[in-house]
Amino acid sequence: MRRAYNSVLQLPQLGKCPQCDAPAMPHRVCPACGFYKGRQILSVTAGA
Repeated sequence: MRRAYNSVLQLPQLGKCPQCDAPAMPHRVCPACGFYKGRQILSVTAGA
């Protein structure tokens, strides 16, 4: 019974970032471009 819940767990679903169209988790900052809700939150540099 303890392991019965393991079959229900799923990987998080990925959506598309509206800025760069990269796959990103919903309601999180996009790791590719650093934008969230149209504002830049993180500065992401290429090759870092």
